[in-house]
Amino acid sequence: MRNLIGIGIVAVLVIGGFIFRDFISGNAAELKVGDCFDPPTSITETVEDVQHHPCDQEHGGEVFFVGKSTGANDAPYPSDEALATEVFGFCDASFTAYTGKDPDFDPEWTYGYFIPTSDGWGDGDRGIICYATKIDESTTTDSIRQ
Repeated sequence: MRNLIGIGIVAVLVIGGFIFRDFISGNAAELKVGDCFDPPTSITETVEDVQHHPCDQEHGGEVFFVGKSTGANDAPYPSDEALATEVFGFCDASFTAYTGKDPDFDPEWTYGYFIPTSDGWGDGDRGIICYATKIDESTTTDSIRQ
């Protein structure tokens, strides 16, 4: 009986976490393509947690790319220019594929990204996350996915 209760509790927690994921704060590194959230207010801010939202409710960012830098695990932290070049390559192509818009010429939308800090890089973090956001930093209640 105890095992059944334990299994029932675990099932409720797993299902509840899945259903309410769009309404909770979570680790930024766990964002997935299609997730909508509140982006940071500063482009230089170190971000650990973000507030998730369903895409049909007010939000300021939508993830359109999740991937990893090509830097080897033992490679030193790249220069800002080298990392930016890699990120722009990932984000530009993925933005167009996800939205049908050209990020260089769209009058309403741009993108932001999360990259590893130098400390995170030293710990093996190579994650890159690109997200769409409005140029005027306003929120939306729609998905930008085409």
